[in-house]
Amino acid sequence: MHEFRVGEDDFELDGRPLRLLSGALHYFRVHESQWGHRLAMLRAMGLNCVETYVPWNLHEPRPGEYRDLDALGRFLDAAHEAGLWAIVRPGPYICAEWENGGLPHWITGPLGPRARTRDAVYGAAVARWFAALLPQVVARQVDRGGPVLMVQVENEYGSYGSDARYLAQLRDLLLDLGVSVPLFTSDGPEDHMLTGGGVPGVLATANFGSGARAAFATLRGHRPKGPLMCMEFWCGWFDHWGAGHAVREPGDAAEALREILECGASVNLYMAHGGTSFGGWAGANRAGELHDGRLLPDVTSYDYDAPIDEYGRPTPKFFAFREVLAAYAEEPPPGLPPAPPSLGAPVFAPVRDRVPLAEVLAALGGPETEGPLPPSFEELDVDRGLVRYTVRVPGPRQPYPLSAPGLRDRAVVYVDGRRAGVLTEEQPVLPEPVAGPAEVELWTESLGRVGYGPRTGEPKGATGGLRHERQFLHGVRARGLRLDAFDAAERVRALPFTAAPGDGAAGLYRASAEIRGAGDARLRLPGWTRGFVWVNGFCLGRYWSLGPQDSLYVPGPVLREGACEVWVLELEEAGTAVELSGVSGPGS
Repeated sequence: MHEFRVGEDDFELDGRPLRLLSGALHYFRVHESQWGHRLAMLRAMGLNCVETYVPWNLHEPRPGEYRDLDALGRFLDAAHEAGLWAIVRPGPYICAEWENGGLPHWITGPLGPRARTRDAVYGAAVARWFAALLPQVVARQVDRGGPVLMVQVENEYGSYGSDARYLAQLRDLLLDLGVSVPLFTSDGPEDHMLTGGGVPGVLATANFGSGARAAFATLRGHRPKGPLMCMEFWCGWFDHWGAGHAVREPGDAAEALREILECGASVNLYMAHGGTSFGGWAGANRAGELHDGRLLPDVTSYDYDAPIDEYGRPTPKFFAFREVLAAYAEEPPPGLPPAPPSLGAPVFAPVRDRVPLAEVLAALGGPETEGPLPPSFEELDVDRGLVRYTVRVPGPRQPYPLSAPGLRDRAVVYVDGRRAGVLTEEQPVLPEPVAGPAEVELWTESLGRVGYGPRTGEPKGATGGLRHERQFLHGVRARGLRLDAFDAAERVRALPFTAAPGDGAAGLYRASAEIRGAGDARLRLPGWTRGFVWVNGFCLGRYWSLGPQDSLYVPGPVLREGACEVWVLELEEAGTAVELSGVSGPGS
């Protein structure tokens, strides 16, 4: 057991100064079988600590229903075994370019902006969640022989709100539940953020990507004493669908890291290894200086241009950082661990059969509702997935524009069974007017809930109603299809698959891939448009021909020798085959 404390100038471990050289690695973005390799890569870069968030919505998909709650504890044990200290950031809000910033849809749906405040309903849900989660952290604190050195209070709250009572309640809740290691907050190095996000008596840290001296000067204006730490050194960045791939030059990032360490500060590389937002959990952002503009959905890859790439390979940035960190580490870093195996032989797998999308919904979807207006995804209990809205245009009447104002996010529209176009937030009116009578279907997909800024927690779906000319259309039927419905593999295999007709229509397609030499792989979908992929029942995440991401990472442990099953849920226009290829060489 050890004693870790926050001194006037330094962190102290058993009375000796300790500089934290930490790296962010999210256990939920790495296949568990590969945790050991990725943690060994952190050690090989010269780090002595790992930091992770905890996504509430992943572990409590419905109130009181917990899934794999022990995952955090297993990860902390793996970190300890790897010789790393640990920093835990349990939220309840985490950002992380994760669906809804980690907040469950079932709490933000009814509460809206009352989430992340002192609201009693929100507070009770957080208290129940923390009571279930925190025993894993408390049992692994450094003063109990574990690796956990620090725990965060909320996350970048100064970028969102100013409810000091809420932050104080969270601090007290963490203490009441047994957290005895130092608490901290992290915010941007701006006065209003440090003011809004700070908690009296709790260490304040700063998040930034460059300009360490100026950032720490601002922090010192608010906290004259205490160790300096950049809790998020943004050494790369994330990508959005339809935009370019973000890249930060290794030398520039290394010099910014050097400046942090020259200030005598500790650091947490965000990200050291980004990983992948498996399972369709990638979130979204809003454009603009105030993060209130158009929707920017995040890609499935969370490579982040990190020093350890999505496939676990060292990049030039890795070696540049290793050189900088070596001057500040207590001992030379160990060598690199052996690289994970790569798929031995490429595979071209034609699709065998298909189930039309309507039949998938009929078998795996939730109950159908009917009401005057279209319900939100939240009202239908859909976290990730899609909703079919069906409405009748009365008639006879002449053609008028059909629109879905306030739509979130993207809907493929059929009129009397024929595809009529795609509606989005920016283009909520069908290209061609619709005459009545007509039956209209809107297959609406959530492209990820916003995870940062004032529109975090906004509802999904046809939230502004459906209109024909200026007239609202009432009597809307709605049915949701959650992605986790596909977790029941036997129910999926029991669907009425028939030979794929080659018409490219939306639906669930199935292919068989014969694997020789199982290992890490890339999966490509030439000719496909947009949807989700599963390999042997494991959801790799969303694909989209829009780019910039042109392949999906398949962790080696998901593959197996012999026949592997691939499901592709295509929502617009399908291709005819999937391709798997190996991964080799250093990261780029």
